[in-house]
Amino acid sequence: MKLAVLDIKGKETGREAELSDAVFAIEPNEHAVYLDVKQYLAHQRQGTHKSKERAEIAGSTRKIKKQKGTGTARAGSIKSPIFRGGGRIFGPRPKDYSQKLNKNIKRLARKTALTLKSKEDAILVVEDFSFDTPKTKDFAGVLKALGLENKKSLFVLGGLNNNVYLSSRNLKGSEVITSSEISTYKILNANNIVLMEGALEGLESNLKTKEA
Repeated sequence: MKLAVLDIKGKETGREAELSDAVFAIEPNEHAVYLDVKQYLAHQRQGTHKSKERAEIAGSTRKIKKQKGTGTARAGSIKSPIFRGGGRIFGPRPKDYSQKLNKNIKRLARKTALTLKSKEDAILVVEDFSFDTPKTKDFAGVLKALGLENKKSLFVLGGLNNNVYLSSRNLKGSEVITSSEISTYKILNANNIVLMEGALEGLESNLKTKEA
């Protein structure tokens, strides 16, 4: 599969990038995508939710009324969950929501996501670029030239570029990552994927299996 390489003004450079069929044109596996996205979202949960139970409430343990003869239910402590200000019954406790997933499944999910974007013609290849200083206006100009100013876009760089990253940070609809940071969720969450020329080799190398 070949795509024309564009410059930051949205014009063709006259070069073409060869996209590997082993990454961008595989047989989709939707279940792998489901598992990978499920794991990603689970890892976003802090799991720090907590409420105090009866033993953790500050208060007297004195029996608040006599056992019999009151005509009401017996009660032993003001910290009882049935009273206002008492502990909570079976309240939430800190929990680790992380899930394990086989590396091959994660690799398959990402290749499936890229294949789906490829079928939607939602992948652009742009020559490597940088900015002299971080400036949101410059990155917004790139988005406009590529026709992505009103779309969610994911820029995949070959390596860390602070000026490009900082220039994009204030734009809600765009995200800049390196090829090693790519995930199934981020691919599917974007309307368009913009691949830098320098990111292709590393991306394909990370996603190709030994047999491919």
